[in-house]
Amino acid sequence: MYRVSQRIDFCYGHRLLDYQGKCRHLHGHNGRAIIVLEAGRLDPRGMIVDFAEIKRAIRTWIESHLDHRMILCRRDPVVDALQKLNEPLLVMEENPTAENIAKMIYDRVKEMGFPVVEVSLWETPSSCATFRER
Repeated sequence: MYRVSQRIDFCYGHRLLDYQGKCRHLHGHNGRAIIVLEAGRLDPRGMIVDFAEIKRAIRTWIESHLDHRMILCRRDPVVDALQKLNEPLLVMEENPTAENIAKMIYDRVKEMGFPVVEVSLWETPSSCATFRER
C-alpha cells in the first residue's frame, strides 16, 4: 500500500456551544490539516496523486472556505450578526469542534475524488483530532 500526505496550514476562528471551558468564547487557532491519501497501486507516473494536484484542489478549497473565517454552528446566536456585517463565515450544522472540522475536510476531499483515508486537524501544536472511515 502506498501513502502520501500533505500538510495545509490555515487560520480560523470558532467557539463551541454547550461547552463550559474557555472555548465557549469566540477565539482563533493556527490550524494544521494533514491530509492522508492511500492507494494499492501507482499511476503511470509512479504516483498516487501529484502533490501539485493536491495543492491545487485541496489547499485552494481550504484557503477559500476555511482560512481566516469564523467557523460556527448554525445555532450560534452570533451567526446573524456576522452575516449582516459580511464577515467571512462558514456555518456548520454541528458544533465546530476539531473532530467535526476534520470530518468536514475529509468529506470534501473524498467528494473531490481523492483516495483519502484520514484527515487530522491540529488545533494547537499539542492537540489533534483525526477522522477516518473504518
